[in-house]
Amino acid sequence: MKPDRPPTESNLLAGKVAFVSGIGPGMGRDISLAFARHGADVALGGRTPEKIESVAAEVEALGRRGFPVVCDITDEDACGSAVDEVVAEFGHLDVLVNNAFDGGDAAEFVDADFDRWRRTMDVNLWGALHLTRAAVPALERSGDGRVIMINTMSVQRIQKRWGAYVASKGALAAITKTLALELGPRGIRVNAIHPGYIYGDSVEWYFNHQAEKRGVTFQDVYDEVAAETCLGYLPHSEEIAGTAVYFASDLARPVTGQMIGVNAGHAFNG
Repeated sequence: MKPDRPPTESNLLAGKVAFVSGIGPGMGRDISLAFARHGADVALGGRTPEKIESVAAEVEALGRRGFPVVCDITDEDACGSAVDEVVAEFGHLDVLVNNAFDGGDAAEFVDADFDRWRRTMDVNLWGALHLTRAAVPALERSGDGRVIMINTMSVQRIQKRWGAYVASKGALAAITKTLALELGPRGIRVNAIHPGYIYGDSVEWYFNHQAEKRGVTFQDVYDEVAAETCLGYLPHSEEIAGTAVYFASDLARPVTGQMIGVNAGHAFNG
């Protein structure tokens, strides 16, 4: 459930500029606001001007600078232009969060449309790589650059009909380690967050859909899934955002090439 207390404000990210992709009502927004609460200025990337402008206003309301950047990460040239805009606005870039994603077609392999799978791969893998490579020069100049990949528990806890999503995110998980190895000498740390169910509007809709189909209540479905976790609940994106703050901060200075499962113990690494 949504946490019952607001995140603690601090100066953990004071002086830093972060660029967060995939801004919408969930994880992208909450990571951006968490960064602002901890002292960072935030560039907000997405395809829908109204969404990114709304979150930019929320960042500004927290006393930090919010800068909306319209960008389709499947377009490599657009990614380069977006990073140039961010650097021109703020003078530097310290943190990149690859949060944009495509959930796939929810079809079993034998019925799948591989063109649809390719679209998922274009966003989840190639889009993240486009934006990361565009950001490397600026992150290197910062002297302490950070790349944070928002991945998923689905690469560890395999389920039917999620092949497109798992294939793309599994590839992203592997390349995260390669990027950590190759970008480390440039002073850039690369890590990943692997959430499970992220409690919010989309999960509520899905659980209500399941409840109606099965003739049970929403709470029945929630309790069943939550019981699979060690902590007995499903984290909200506001809580998961705290791990992004950690990876972006000096607390994670010696950490690279790592994945943290932020899923209340729904799945374990390794």
